[in-house]
Amino acid sequence: MRRPLVGVLTTLLLGGAAATGIAAAPASAAPQTADAPRASAPQAEVAAKAGATAQTKPKAVDFAGTVALSNCSGSLIRLPNSADGDPALVLTNGHCLETGMPGPGDVIVDQASSRTFSLLNSTAGKAATLRASKVAYATMTDTDVTLYQLTTTYAQIKKNYGINALSLSADHPAAGTPIKVVSGYWKRIYSCNVDGFVHELREGDWTWKDSLRYTPSCNTIGGTSGSPVIDVNTGKVIAVNNTGNENGERCTENNPCEVDENGNVTVRRGINYAEQTYGIAKCVAAGNRIDLSLPGCTLPKP
Repeated sequence: MRRPLVGVLTTLLLGGAAATGIAAAPASAAPQTADAPRASAPQAEVAAKAGATAQTKPKAVDFAGTVALSNCSGSLIRLPNSADGDPALVLTNGHCLETGMPGPGDVIVDQASSRTFSLLNSTAGKAATLRASKVAYATMTDTDVTLYQLTTTYAQIKKNYGINALSLSADHPAAGTPIKVVSGYWKRIYSCNVDGFVHELREGDWTWKDSLRYTPSCNTIGGTSGSPVIDVNTGKVIAVNNTGNENGERCTENNPCEVDENGNVTVRRGINYAEQTYGIAKCVAAGNRIDLSLPGCTLPKP
């Protein structure tokens, strides 16, 4: 994980302040390994989807709807069934949580919070300060995600600041998809492709499942943790940036390793990763309420 950029957290995750893949910040870009073998898509239909979208006209991707946290990046997001009058949600990493990183197996639901976020416009200027009412959901088990519920609705944000939330995709992404990682903390956009998917990504005490691996040009750094990963074909969020292997170490903090279905371990120095977010859609009920009992919801439960 990229550690948060402040204090001890700086040694932990890639997020930037609290980063994706616990990284220290500000960190220099990790060395790249262009010759690392690439993984194929996990399912035939995923590959088919990649081909089907290859001719889609790319969407313009900028900073509108992203946010900067004190130590990480994030985004204002809405689910497929979100309504304009619902309290808005901010997506970032579990390791960016202001109360500290959740331990393995820890799941936080409906925890009071008054954290603030700088909402950015298309040119990375600050459009507003948004405030949380609670941590709706946070964990670093199987995934690395925090969802904050805000004190304002999507309609209020649009009316007052002219900013729309980013749409969260409910579909598993495909290998080869062109993507952009948009960091509100650094006001920087990284461009690359989905290189493949990882059965298990292990870093220190944490294990994440079906992680998304970038091609080398997304050389994200500390402070980028929590950045939305946007599918250029659809303009939708498909993952949240969270870590990278900085020094070539094996399965240590800031040096995640890949573990396949047979237990084989692969280390890719300089390669970075994100956690897919399509599963969140099946865990959100009417009113943007997290409901882990919904059919099809596979997010870890308390």
